[in-house]
Amino acid sequence: MTAALKLRPLKLPPHEKRKLGNGLMLHLVPRGPLPLVAVRLVMRGGSVWDPAGRAGVADFAARLFRRGAGGRTADELSEAIDFVGAAMGGYANEENVVLSLSCPSRHLEPMLELMGLLLLRPDFPEAELELSRRRTLAQLQNELDDPGALAERAWARAMWGTHPYGHETLGQKKSIESMTRADLVDFHKTRLGPVLAHLYVVGDIDVDRITTVADRIFGGWKGGPELAPQVPDWAGPERSGQVIIVDKPEQTQVQLRIGAEGVKRGHVDHFPLTVMNAVLGGGFTSRLIREIRVKRGLSYGAHSAFDMMGNAGTFMVGSFTKTESINTLIDVALAEVKKMRAKGPTTLEVDTMKRYISGLYPSRLETNEAVAGSIADVQHYGLPEDWITGYRDRVNAVTAKDAARAAATHLFDAKRVIVLVGNAQTLAPKVSKYGHVTVVKPDELE
Repeated sequence: MTAALKLRPLKLPPHEKRKLGNGLMLHLVPRGPLPLVAVRLVMRGGSVWDPAGRAGVADFAARLFRRGAGGRTADELSEAIDFVGAAMGGYANEENVVLSLSCPSRHLEPMLELMGLLLLRPDFPEAELELSRRRTLAQLQNELDDPGALAERAWARAMWGTHPYGHETLGQKKSIESMTRADLVDFHKTRLGPVLAHLYVVGDIDVDRITTVADRIFGGWKGGPELAPQVPDWAGPERSGQVIIVDKPEQTQVQLRIGAEGVKRGHVDHFPLTVMNAVLGGGFTSRLIREIRVKRGLSYGAHSAFDMMGNAGTFMVGSFTKTESINTLIDVALAEVKKMRAKGPTTLEVDTMKRYISGLYPSRLETNEAVAGSIADVQHYGLPEDWITGYRDRVNAVTAKDAARAAATHLFDAKRVIVLVGNAQTLAPKVSKYGHVTVVKPDELE
């Protein structure tokens, strides 16, 4: 067995937490030497909780924050932000709505004031709503036209079914078309509030000064929920054992996604699974790449990944190939997962990937934005306080036995969903041996 890696200690600047009177939690991280600051305001209220018939309202509202606030137009806001070399914007993911800011430290206070304006006094102008609606519908159409994006959308729908994690963050055509300003105002009033929010400020800052400034800007923020909304349990893929074909008759290639239940973020097997998956399909030297691309020339790329969220997670194998070789691609992918499930990775593979992951990890913390995001993840997912500083040590502690046990426990057997995007007439008879085949049209995924 290879000797344990000798790692330099990974240190972060002091991380100070302070709570404002309204419940907003501040996370303040002084970090030099560059005169730059990154700010991230994270609010529990993502697409998981989009109400019925209003899929996409969280993302829609978040993107409109910059399109008018406090009586200032989108152009006026953009001019103020661009003039000082800052960047500011909003977005939503499955579980959070986020406002982000990066700027030179000497402009931090006026930019925080502007950020507060966007958060506390959004106008949601009708003209900007209509413009955003057209853009979102165009983006959705692009996804439905792109085989790779279409495969991801179909896979998520097949995996999650009616579970809230299956809500498309971008939204659906009907909900986008019917979205009103009243929906956005109601979302802002009822779903966003200080008690469940965290403000991360990382960079060239004075902690006491920023506390005072944050209290002045955000201290009067009120409303929103006081208890974190719960995500219901998930019983696994609703279409387990099935094959879903999204019919794109003009396609001569086929997009492939094989999905199964994974684990939630912070699971006890997080690190064994991270190392094991790097061997299976998480890198350019992985088994899937070797067997699919190098040995057989079936595709330029193949990968596998665990998507770990707060209450559940998924595992996915993805690739693409010519229609004529789809059975070979599926067989090879299934065989590699089966082999990993049965025997796990070798000691040499584990040691190689531990060096790779450990060596790459510090680069993920090079910027203030990256540090803010990592600390936010620790807070949101309830991870150990030393998750970041101890990450490489936990990776280095993984043994081949650990990785094999995790593979045997969590990799799929028959409980998987296969999603294909291609010519259904040609594909259906070829892939029926893998499970019951259902054919859907792209517009069924709108």
